[in-house]
Amino acid sequence: MLSSVISKIEKARRYSLEKDRIQFNNFKASIRGDNRQHLITYEYGQWSCDCVFFTENMVCSHTMAFQRLLEPMLL
Repeated sequence: MLSSVISKIEKARRYSLEKDRIQFNNFKASIRGDNRQHLITYEYGQWSCDCVFFTENMVCSHTMAFQRLLEPMLL
């Protein structure tokens, strides 16, 4: 039993190092901006943020931060 758990831990470690194995299809997350918390949504390649700047420009510093952070794992 213990050896199978150790094997799974080693496998998880390997998976976590191989970023191309993981792809996010969609998620919701929050980010603490300078003025308040913002809700970020990612659905099959499309970003959304509840901030005013995103509403007007379809991009914002909040979504760009997530893009930089997660780029290798986004679908």
